[in-house]
Amino acid sequence: MSRGSPGGWAPLDPTSGPPAPPNPFVHELHLSRLQRVKFCLLGALLAPIRVLLAFIVLFLLWPFAWLQVAGLTEEQLQEPITGWRKTVCHNGVLGLSRLLFFLLGFLRIRVRGQRASRLQAPVLVAAPHSTFFDPIVLLPCDLPKVVSRAENLSVPVIGALLRFNQAILVSRHDPASRRRVVEEVRRRATSGGKWPQVLFFPEGTCSNKKALLKFKPGAFIAGVPVQPVLIRYPNSLDTTSWAWRGPGVLKVLWLTASQPCSIVDVEFLPVYQPSPEESRDPTLYANNVQRVMAQALGIPATECEFVGSLPVIVVGRLKVALEPQLWELGKVLRKAGLSPGCVDAGAEPGRSRMISQEEFARQLQLSDPQTVAGAFSYFQQDAKGLVDFRDVALALAALDGGRSLEELIRLAFELFAKEHTEGPGRLLYEDGFSTILHLLLGSPRPAATTLHADLCQAGPSQGLSLCQFQNFSLHDPLYGKLFSTYLRPPHTPRGTSQTPNASSRGSPTALANGTGQVPKQKGD
Repeated sequence: MSRGSPGGWAPLDPTSGPPAPPNPFVHELHLSRLQRVKFCLLGALLAPIRVLLAFIVLFLLWPFAWLQVAGLTEEQLQEPITGWRKTVCHNGVLGLSRLLFFLLGFLRIRVRGQRASRLQAPVLVAAPHSTFFDPIVLLPCDLPKVVSRAENLSVPVIGALLRFNQAILVSRHDPASRRRVVEEVRRRATSGGKWPQVLFFPEGTCSNKKALLKFKPGAFIAGVPVQPVLIRYPNSLDTTSWAWRGPGVLKVLWLTASQPCSIVDVEFLPVYQPSPEESRDPTLYANNVQRVMAQALGIPATECEFVGSLPVIVVGRLKVALEPQLWELGKVLRKAGLSPGCVDAGAEPGRSRMISQEEFARQLQLSDPQTVAGAFSYFQQDAKGLVDFRDVALALAALDGGRSLEELIRLAFELFAKEHTEGPGRLLYEDGFSTILHLLLGSPRPAATTLHADLCQAGPSQGLSLCQFQNFSLHDPLYGKLFSTYLRPPHTPRGTSQTPNASSRGSPTALANGTGQVPKQKGD
């Protein structure tokens, strides 16, 4: 135990790790008055013509895509297409695709480095993935195979292009789909050059180009050499970024089509040869390639990623949701006219009580089935579709706003702490700790479990006492600010249930960037 810390708790030093990276999920486009005038004029004259012609070319791609696979059986499509189909359709799609991007304003594609052959590098990994324009990288790569969602097959024209590409398809709704995709990637990557190269965007989602998201291991499972491919848009104004928060699809498309000229730089880095350890460990392989690409780009490599449908950022040694589902739950309940403070939670401290959706509706006095289903889905369900009412009680208390932060932290401890098996008192073990952080901060449970283990190293037991938990959540120089930011939004009077802006000072983003301050409230 460290001397001078109440309860024998040693605060984690947030400065011991690497500096906090910029938030890669938010893109803010600031236009000067002159730029606004320019985009209004060009948007009215140039963009409509460009977008219309691009859509015409997009539909002209369909006959070539259809012709390549017409009349072929599923068994024949399990092998690479050759012969006249390959020559005519491949060149037709390649030429029309370049014309499509040219019409959208991408007048120049500058290529640096040398693309490796399929024998040298069966897999290409492209980053940063920042926009729906990124498929332009397929052109200098000679239309390699891609990995896409199976749901895209039903999209007009896009589905035909995926069949033409013989893309590897993954379904989010079929658990066995990912296993089949892994097997198919390994089969093609180890075919000895029989199959064309496979291109991955290993981040799996779009960012704002300011940092690399955590690489998913799918591209590295085969353990074969990969060639990193860097994508840059060196334009004076970034109109292409399509991040989780920022300009939407139509605005990005319209602004980019309004630019007189957009430039794309595609750089092929040297082939990365995996070590024996990397070949056996796809996660290690992915992390090392991510660092190489980040260094070449001059931006940080981060652990930020999407967990489910929520973006997760890194604050200190903890991953937290940029906007926890707790905030969305508050919006749902307010829309239904429910005041969380009026609900009698009645949860029993230290003991779980599993409730059904019907009991959940009765307890919260909700009658609309759609609202009930939406609110109920925010809580973790067991195999029988039941949720722990302690989760509901803590969420309602956090949304109420009538409790002080100290009272809320004490309530969280009382709800989830268990009797100490080797002595008097109660302790908060990793399951309760991870549940609290998941509910209040949106932290993935594995990340919270790791942090709990670090905190417990300062004491003789595998659990945290009330004093230790309070010191962590209220007084730690970094994590205390995090709880304050999420549970007491800045400039929000107590008693309201508004949520902080993720890009404001004192927000989760500011904490991740190291610029956050403890939010102050009226009357504090």
